[in-house]
Formats: sequence, C-alpha cells, structure tokens
Amino acid sequence: MRPTFPGRDRRAVLLPAPEGARRVARPRTVVVVGGGIAGLAAACGLAERGVDVELIEPHAELGGRVRAWQTSSAAGTVTMSRGFHAFFRQYYNLRTLLSRAGDLDDMLQPVADYPVVSAHGDRDSFTKIPRTPPWNFATFVARSPTFTVRDLARVDLDTALALLDVSFPQTYRDLENVSAAEFLDQLKFPHRARHLALEVFARSFFAHPHDFSAGELVAMFHSYFLGSAEGLLFDVARDDFDTALWRPLGNALEIRGVRRTTARVTEVVRSDTGWEVARDDGERTHADGVVLAAGPAATRDIVAASPDVGTPTWRKRVANVQLAPPFAVLRLWLNGPVREDRPAFLGTTAYGPLDNISVMERFERGAREWAATNRGSVVELHAYAIDEVKDGGRQLISTLRAELARVYPETAPLTVIAHELLIEQDCALLGTGSWEQRPEVRTPAAGIALAGDWVRTDLPIALMERAATTGWMAANELLRDWGVAGHPLWSVPTSSRHRWPGVSRALMARFRSRA
Repeated sequence: MRPTFPGRDRRAVLLPAPEGARRVARPRTVVVVGGGIAGLAAACGLAERGVDVELIEPHAELGGRVRAWQTSSAAGTVTMSRGFHAFFRQYYNLRTLLSRAGDLDDMLQPVADYPVVSAHGDRDSFTKIPRTPPWNFATFVARSPTFTVRDLARVDLDTALALLDVSFPQTYRDLENVSAAEFLDQLKFPHRARHLALEVFARSFFAHPHDFSAGELVAMFHSYFLGSAEGLLFDVARDDFDTALWRPLGNALEIRGVRRTTARVTEVVRSDTGWEVARDDGERTHADGVVLAAGPAATRDIVAASPDVGTPTWRKRVANVQLAPPFAVLRLWLNGPVREDRPAFLGTTAYGPLDNISVMERFERGAREWAATNRGSVVELHAYAIDEVKDGGRQLISTLRAELARVYPETAPLTVIAHELLIEQDCALLGTGSWEQRPEVRTPAAGIALAGDWVRTDLPIALMERAATTGWMAANELLRDWGVAGHPLWSVPTSSRHRWPGVSRALMARFRSRA
C-alpha cells in the first residue's frame, strides 16, 4: 500500500525501501562517525532495524553544523550556534527524522514571511504567494517590483527553459561545467531581480556565484519554487537547536539503543571480520560497518589516514573535495529592542558583506526570555563567502554592525552588551566540474558508506535535506547488504511538472509580443 504523502504535494516522489527482513538476523555493529543530521539519520535508520550503533561525535552537543551550545558572556549564560537554519516543508526526510523525537509542532513553528531587501531600494516578499507551480512563479513575477514586461522580453528563452524543463540527475550532468554566474549571465535576467532573488539564494550555499554549480542552482529553484507545491515559506526551531531538536532526538535514539561517544575519529582500518575505528583517545572499536558522516573536511582527513578504505581512484575523488570560502555568524545582545514590525528573518543584498538578519527573540524561547528580562534584542547577522579574516574579526564586526544600522536604523544608538563572532570554513564547495566524480553514498569499500550534505545524490535536494536523505540512504545501503529492509524516502518531483515547457514558451512569446 502506498504510504501517506509527507506533505501537500501529490507529485512528491516515493523512493521505495530495500526489501528484506525487518531486523538483522544476527548481531551487527556499526560505527557512525559524526553526530550531525546525516549521522543522526543513519544511526536512527540502523538502530530501528536492530543494529548495535555507536555514534562518535567530537562535540558534547549533537547537530553538527546545526548544533547549539551555551556560552558565558557579559550577557550572562546565553546560547550560540552556527547560525539560522530554515526548515522548509519539502524537507521530507529531515522531518521524518525529527518526528522520531516527538510532535513536529512542538519543535518547529512557521515563519510568516522572509522578505529580501536590496540597498538599492528593492524589496521582495514570499507571503501570500500560491504554493503550487506555475501559479507561484506567475504571482511572484506579477507582484515583484524587480520584474517588468520589457525585462522579461530580454530573458533568454532557452536558458529560462533550463530552469523549467528539468530531469534529475540528467540536469546535473548537463550543467556540470557551468557556474551559476555563467548561467545567470546567459539567462539575461533583469539585473535587479538577479541580485535580489537569485544570487541571495545562491550565496546560501556559502559560495560566490562564479564558483557555484549551475546544476545545483537549478536544482535549488526546482526544489524550493518551480518544481514543488510545498511553497517557499518555512518553519524554524522554537528554541535553540539543542533544546528544541537534538537533545530530544538524542534521547529518542538512546531509547533505541544508540550509544554515544565523545571523541574524534582518526582512521578506519580493515580487520579480519570487518573494520576497526580508531579514535584520538587511543580507543578502537570493532564494527561490521562504518558510516562516515563527519562533514567534508573531517571525512577527507579520515580517508586520507585510512589506506585500507576504497580504491585509489575513489580516494582521489574524496581528496579532491573542496571547501567553500569562510562564512561568519555574528550574534549581538543589544540593550534595546528592534522595531516590533521587523521580520524574524530578512535576506539582504548590496549591504556589504551582510547576507541576512535574524531577530532571535522572534522564534527562540531562550532569546525571547533574555530580551524580555533585559528589555533588549538578540540579533544575528550572517556573512557568506567572506575573505580571510586576519585581525580577529574586528573589522568584520564593525562593518556588519554598520550595515545592520543601515537596514534597521533604530539599532544605531543601541549598545552591544555582548557579542559572539563565529568564523568557519568547513562546508563543501558544490562547484563546477564533473558531477559524476563527486563521492556518493555507496563506496568501493564493503561495509562503508558516506553521508552528508556534500555527498552526491540523483535527487534535486540540498542542504539539511540532502544531509538527512544521504544519512537514511547510508543506513539503507548497509541494511541491503545484510538482507534487511531499509526505510522509504521521499523527494520533491525529479522532473518538470506536467505541461510546463509548453506553457512557458507560450507565456514568453506573449511577453515578447507585448514588449
């Protein structure tokens, strides 16, 4: 019997689970390396089939690049994280994972809108836009101040149809050597719309558009806008990530038998009966299987130190994984509030390095309590694809603070009670080059699988959803080899929705005739 659809889109694609026994026939042990979303999904998928799972994570908190932790400052004991994350409604497999911890409504809350503003005066909004294509696109274009009939007449028709007439994974292959910047140049999109609507989203992958894959850009627009009927609005965690999401999920996994170890994995060595996983505390764990879900940089280092893992060709593919430029998260505890009508989340462009602003008390319970007690605000600023920081971040802090005052002038006279600046460079660069050469979930080493948002899949998914999906897939790969049933997965449609290309050509012809 077909499972219930995971959302409102009746064209979502079901990926059936591998068939087999409901539980392992004999004891099996798997080490999952990394306690981020991918590792948590893999651990969950394996434990639910009776596998003995040890989850090894170097941080005390779960969540990986979406974790949160407490820190002491002049603002008191407060919470810090690696930055705001949006939980879109088409993140089907991530939501399935979170549901293992309880009711999603208790963990997530909807955001009414997330406007995007430009320093040039443009502003777009995604509220009150229909969720189903093509009406969402048509309504957005009709309402957006950055589109005109004359602008649309200049759009390159064939390139525009590449956004609409897609089929994954072939679209990844077709655009594998094209950058997002090249694609946008050829598209001839209105300049204002390009910066306000397109590049803002491209930069959410922590990369400059000229370094970012056009295939990934097209997949992103298909998944979030042109191919999915779930809509562009999203949910956010009701409190910091650890409190709202990962601690409850960690407790649920412990009930399922998952054991947690706080350590860093250094290498994986083949043994007579499987694999041995070495840690930086000197301990070694025997396992029948290993899921490497430690992030692109850490996984690359582990593979480099583990000559028994994989073939020379595959190992070179892992070694060639590149990292995106650094990104910065600056959280400010201010002695006064931002205006009540400010959105919880705002995307920005042409405001120097500032890419978005989050007013944390609008959705985090802990930040809301701090703001109420101190009659202030907790504001988070993001800067993606920044240059190397050499002065401890002082100039970047000053610049971001000034740009915040340009966007929200009421913050200019406020005093910063405390601040936390985080600069990281550990996200994969999903750039141009051969799509086929990107490492995928299954590896040449029997019993070892990869998982993470940087791991290749055939599906038009990205970011947290790719992390969760590849985690489930890694569990399924190991379970398949042992004759055990896996877990069904879901995807947004993998090709264009019915009749889109013909409708698009007719609309574009009409626009051209009117211009």
